[in-house]
Amino acid sequence: MNWDLIFTITNNYALLMWLILAFAPRRTPIMTAIFYGGVGLLAGAYAVIVIPMMTGMIDGGSGGIPDFSTLAGVQQLLSSPGGATIGWIHYLAFDLFVGLWVARNADKYGFARWLQVPILFFVLMLGPLGLVLYLLLRFTRHNKVADAVIPE
Repeated sequence: MNWDLIFTITNNYALLMWLILAFAPRRTPIMTAIFYGGVGLLAGAYAVIVIPMMTGMIDGGSGGIPDFSTLAGVQQLLSSPGGATIGWIHYLAFDLFVGLWVARNADKYGFARWLQVPILFFVLMLGPLGLVLYLLLRFTRHNKVADAVIPE
């Protein structure tokens, strides 16, 4: 498999979805397209690659199924071209999903787009840190603990 090509295509595609999420109008068709056409396609690409790779149908370069219960096993997987590529697609899909949730939730609670964009950037680049920043921002905006703690 051409891991460089798969990496480049999925990475650029995810970046396009992030740009649309950050700057396009948040109309239902656009948000639906990001959900199914962005998150769904990335997750589908991941599934189409990871299942045959983990079953040995395609060579990912990691030397078989790694032991996910050890650091050495995870390092073995991520140090291979296939493992790094599917690991990256995994991050791309989940980070975009979280970014989509943050954007929808921020719109629901009335946060201005100029405030959302830097947080979305942090979600894109540093996943959990961006989510924590948004949760802290949302917590400071709302006085009800249940509303701030339990996201929809």
